[in-house]
Amino acid sequence: MQAALHVRATPYRFWPVTPLMCGVLLGTAVQLQQRHLWWPVVYGLLLCAGVALTAWSAMSRWRVRQIALMVGCAVGVFALAGLRSADFAAAAMAPELEGRDLTVQGMVASMPQVRDYGLRFRFEVERATLNGQPVAMPALIELTSYTRGLYGTDEAPAPTAGLRFVPGERWQFDVRLKAPHGSSNPFGFDYELWMWEQGVQATGYVRSGSPAVAQRLQRTLAHPVERLRQRVRDAIRARLWEPRGDSKGGEPRAAGLVVALVTGDQQAIAREDWAVFRVTGVAHLVSISGLHITMFAWLAMRFIGRLWRAAPALCLRLPGQHAGAVGGVWLAAAYALFSGWGVPAQRTIFMLTIMVALRIAGRRWPWTHVWLLACAGVLLWDPWAMLQAGFWLSFVAVGILFASDVQESLAAPAQPPVRGAVSGAVSGMVSGARHLWHWLRAQWQQQWLITVALTPLTLLLFGQVSVVGLVANMWAIPWVTLVVLPVAFLGVVWSPAWDAAAWAAHVFLQVLQWLAALPMAQATLVRAPLWAALAAVMGGVVLALRWPWQLRMLALVLIVPALWWQHPRPATGRFEVLAVDVGQGQAALVRTATHSLLFDAGPRYSAVSDAGALTLVPLLRALGELLDLVVLSHRDSDHTGGAAAVLAAFPGAAVIGALEPQHHIMQSGQASLCVAGHTWSWDGVRFTILHPYPETWGSLHLRDVAASRPNRVSCVLRVDDAYGRAALMVGDIEQMQERDLLARNAIAPADWLLVPHHGSKSSSGAPFIDAVQPRFAIVQAGYRNRYGHPAPEVAARYRERGVALVETVDCGAALWRSDRPEAIECQRDVARRYWHHSRRGTRAGQGL
Repeated sequence: MQAALHVRATPYRFWPVTPLMCGVLLGTAVQLQQRHLWWPVVYGLLLCAGVALTAWSAMSRWRVRQIALMVGCAVGVFALAGLRSADFAAAAMAPELEGRDLTVQGMVASMPQVRDYGLRFRFEVERATLNGQPVAMPALIELTSYTRGLYGTDEAPAPTAGLRFVPGERWQFDVRLKAPHGSSNPFGFDYELWMWEQGVQATGYVRSGSPAVAQRLQRTLAHPVERLRQRVRDAIRARLWEPRGDSKGGEPRAAGLVVALVTGDQQAIAREDWAVFRVTGVAHLVSISGLHITMFAWLAMRFIGRLWRAAPALCLRLPGQHAGAVGGVWLAAAYALFSGWGVPAQRTIFMLTIMVALRIAGRRWPWTHVWLLACAGVLLWDPWAMLQAGFWLSFVAVGILFASDVQESLAAPAQPPVRGAVSGAVSGMVSGARHLWHWLRAQWQQQWLITVALTPLTLLLFGQVSVVGLVANMWAIPWVTLVVLPVAFLGVVWSPAWDAAAWAAHVFLQVLQWLAALPMAQATLVRAPLWAALAAVMGGVVLALRWPWQLRMLALVLIVPALWWQHPRPATGRFEVLAVDVGQGQAALVRTATHSLLFDAGPRYSAVSDAGALTLVPLLRALGELLDLVVLSHRDSDHTGGAAAVLAAFPGAAVIGALEPQHHIMQSGQASLCVAGHTWSWDGVRFTILHPYPETWGSLHLRDVAASRPNRVSCVLRVDDAYGRAALMVGDIEQMQERDLLARNAIAPADWLLVPHHGSKSSSGAPFIDAVQPRFAIVQAGYRNRYGHPAPEVAARYRERGVALVETVDCGAALWRSDRPEAIECQRDVARRYWHHSRRGTRAGQGL
């Protein structure tokens, strides 16, 4: 034991670890803030400068050496990340190839994910042609084979039912592609960063399922793990899912959980189950994330270590602690590989390997050095991981699991020898009870530390935290890790075990549903600014440290600002409008000093996803909004697709809608018809409905029009502040309704206009534009939408009159304030980074 504890410690002042690793973090962080990439030669010169500065530091005095090492390393890492980014950006698809019919030949590279509208898979391109001529294409693209229509899609692909894809197969398709382009909203998910990190530079769909166009050319032995994953997934579905119906049943939902845990196919999990997992704080257990891999590795280390120590002969060859660490990392790597080997899993395995290697090396390094080395190693492998939530959650979890002293508390107390059969049996029972008590106490302490440390970080990243998460994880972690997973993996070699795994998963879901139904099961807070959020994270770490409680209570001072933060609101008499980027749809948030109104609720993307759940509800909660009113301009799904999710999240909101009386929203008891002449005031701001007219709803024939031709009865809302500034939202009215409004003198000049019908050529007549005289005209439409919105002639009408036409495709979410009517704030401009797609040039091109 003394020999094992006798390790050589290098004097702190001679260690280059701290400045070098801090340089890696600093250089990566700075490079990720670049709005546009530079020329590769610039990065090459910077790399030479960084290497020269690092070499010079070796001949400098000690005090200068530390700074020189950090700066030199930072410059070199900055240049390396820039060179990698420039090289990747140079391989992007040429803009002129977007939307064209291309013939691509290559290999299926991933297990196809089953969606409600078809199959989605990664495709390695080997050859691409346009009209028979070769064209340059990215190495990796993402394709969808549609089997049926899709709600609110930007394009209308032909169905390709009947096609089946297996990883390793070589195919030839006719496809249509476009650059990865996602919505850009405050506090929203950065889809373009995620695709960039995944190495995907184009997305699209297979044009048709005709054998003359979609041809399987060859079966190869490539991607064997992906083929095995698909085979196992299909076998689980065949045994548990297909005989019992669709995903709406209780047991098939449990089967979907088994599929996700074994193969990493998270699309198998029902949408309502994801909501339960988020409320109870166990989503990390069912998504193959960095935190999940970390927990799996730690439990595997503990289990293998105990088994190893049970054989004294093995311990003489290799200490049980080292055997457990190596075995745990190997098992975690195998699990990560089988579950898809995603980028989060890759960086987590890399991080754990570094930490285990340092432990086995036998050097007693300070924890900060170990943490910095692992962090720097991951960032050198994947610089963009620094902007992912899983990166920070993984490292905090690792810090708690490996740096805390809980392992010592797991050791069972020594038992004195006992003689006699009866006394031996009693002693065995007492010893077992003590072992169980020590294990439970250690698990509670471990989970408590993790919860305390991760709660502020979770609030920073997601704006919400599970109140029941501690209890849920205390039960769910051992149940999933020790029961569901082993039994589910046993089914790979003995399929009846999947029935038992489905039963265990069903129990898991039932308990979580009960916990999620408890009052105040989840706490949602306003997303605080970066300084307050970082202070709260530091406070959580301090609370988790083994310091005297008097010092740990000081951490509350760091946490309080994030808990009580409120986003600034307009002054009394003023308002602001945020046109949310929801793709091919419409949604605008109007805020006054104390009230909020949502005009339309965005599109429905598919049978299981919509703008309400994915964009609007997270945005409203991050801003701390409590909606007072939802106005639904008409029944089209690109305006009401997200209404159900919004109204479920804000049940106290009233509804005004230009919907037929038999519509389910109108029959909910909280909705009223949108009728011209209805006015109200909030905080000195006046709201007026201009259309449709009362006689419209008085006619039975025109009431039916709300269902058959809903654009004709679109609700028109005007907002006026106390100082003469106004905004006009008109839904999908067409030129006939525009002329009717003009004939009634209902249209007056407004500073801000939500362009009618997304810029369709059937709207925005010249007289209407002349009457409104807007300073800004906002077009909410999807990237490369199949309708061609905004129509070129409509855009020309606005620009000829000096109106600033702002498209959410280029602007992202557009914020306009009535107290600053001359300016509009584009989210894509505020948060511009070099990986963001721009129609005005390449990823390195200029922004708006």
